[in-house]
Amino acid sequence: MTRKKVKLAFITNDSARKATFKKRKKGLMKKVSELSTLCGIDACAIIYSPYDNSPEVWPNTMGAQRVLAEFKRMPEMEQSKKMMNQESFLRQRIAKANEQLKKQSKENREKEMTEIMYQGLTGKGLQHLNLGDLNDLGWVIDQNLKEIYKRIEAVKKGASTSSSAAAAKSHAVVAPPVEQEPAEVELGLDGMQRTQAEWFTDWMNSNTSDQQIGFGHGDEMILPNHNDNHSANMWPNDFYP
Repeated sequence: MTRKKVKLAFITNDSARKATFKKRKKGLMKKVSELSTLCGIDACAIIYSPYDNSPEVWPNTMGAQRVLAEFKRMPEMEQSKKMMNQESFLRQRIAKANEQLKKQSKENREKEMTEIMYQGLTGKGLQHLNLGDLNDLGWVIDQNLKEIYKRIEAVKKGASTSSSAAAAKSHAVVAPPVEQEPAEVELGLDGMQRTQAEWFTDWMNSNTSDQQIGFGHGDEMILPNHNDNHSANMWPNDFYP
């Protein structure tokens, strides 16, 4: 969770200012220690205070002197590359505040001219405006006209696309529906051949059985008479004279 932005202003209360100084000093020393330990760099901190005669040094006097000696051996361009004192810090903050003020003033001016434009559409006169106001009003009107033309072009483009799609759809050739063939109940060629072969085998077996065995009354079995001259009639005369 980020900390709430601190308001940079002088604390008028003496006791509150002293307590805040001690709190910030402790936090600053902790940050320097974490920076040196976690990142593996040489760092030192020297803090002067109106409440103490001697400055407070981290990690110690010898360590601070060693880091300062290494810093002084660096080229001047490298030394001042990211250096910032209180004056440069305040200048940077002032420049940033000025940029924000210009941006906000421009937005307010645009909203003011937009309101005047809508009042003019309702019939209110523009006699109270000076040359600068008229120039700003003209710029706002031009921006609104550009936006209106852009929307009109987008609507025309969408309408032309829709009409082209509709025309292409109306001229499209619809393929005739494919007639589905009724499901064949009959067997295929292999099935028909197999069925005919089975039927022929059954028929042969039944004929052979009829020629060999005949059934009489009850359980009496009668064999055909092969010596009979009337071979065409294979049944005895007892049943079929």
